[in-house]
Amino acid sequence: MPEMPVTPDRPSLPAWWARRPPAAGAAVMATGIISIGLHLIGHETVSRIALVLAVIAWLALAADFVLRLVRDRERWRREAGTPPGLTAVAATTVLGTRLSLLGWQGLAEALLALAALLWPFLLVAVARNLRRGHMPGGVFLMCVATQGLAVLGSTIATALGCEWLTHAALVLFWLGIVLYGVAFAHFDLWQVARGAGDQWVAGGALAISALAGSKLVAAHEVNPYLWNSDDQGVLRVATGVLLALDLAWYCVLFVAEAVWPRPHYDVRRWATVFPMGMTAVATLMTATALDTAPGLHTTGQVLLWIAVATWLVVAAAAIVDARATARSARLGSTRPGSGRLRSGRLRSRGPR
Repeated sequence: MPEMPVTPDRPSLPAWWARRPPAAGAAVMATGIISIGLHLIGHETVSRIALVLAVIAWLALAADFVLRLVRDRERWRREAGTPPGLTAVAATTVLGTRLSLLGWQGLAEALLALAALLWPFLLVAVARNLRRGHMPGGVFLMCVATQGLAVLGSTIATALGCEWLTHAALVLFWLGIVLYGVAFAHFDLWQVARGAGDQWVAGGALAISALAGSKLVAAHEVNPYLWNSDDQGVLRVATGVLLALDLAWYCVLFVAEAVWPRPHYDVRRWATVFPMGMTAVATLMTATALDTAPGLHTTGQVLLWIAVATWLVVAAAAIVDARATARSARLGSTRPGSGRLRSGRLRSRGPR
């Protein structure tokens, strides 16, 4: 009698989702920053469409974050100790910043509180597992998550006139710069040539630092009693230097993509889109805050459309990859002798 097909233990889509790595949080970060950028240049309708996509993705990832914490504590701890685990904080702050720009300060404050609650635990967990000179670009998420709190805090503080929150954001801004130095010391520079996409975070961390600086510069313009003019001058210089370093990283990474092309899809490609979008937003905001470099705003617009185009390419590749993975899971589960699908993985059938 012919062997009957084996029914999978779970549908292929949940199986694919179960294999989703923490780095998938970068998709929320990328979509959220694209929404912010489009808002800044006046494309509000498209910006809100991107925001809806970011919210849906964030809710799905938040639910998965809680379910893993409850049902699979060991895996949760293991993933929380890796740099991509910090995307939980960074994605929450990016989404909160966009909601604050919409005037939804209550929701933005709730997301700030959630991100601030997660940040110290995840940061300490990642710091315990650092390996000098051997880390991928995701190590810079230590800086990104910290500066994300500074950006969201200063955005809310400016909207509500909350001085203590602005000063807290200032502390986080300088701490983020220190953490960038720590991350750089542990970064494998060869990732520029062979990284799977997250090497771009080396520049993106500088971009969000410049964005945080521009937000703090703008906050002082609204309330000149926050700090003295010398402090404001230091902030302006620091913001300009951070943006210049970010643009230099952008050029290096862009050239590296041409010299060492990596055309295959990897979930870490979302960590390419986010720094590209963040560089565009930081350029736009710094152009407004410093108002010293003619043409900087135009540069920011060009960089934003490049980021939007990259987002579309990566999103299309992600859909194709998800469909291919789901198809492979279905075929594998129905092929005679293939074994059952358990915990989102096919049972091994020997060495390849």
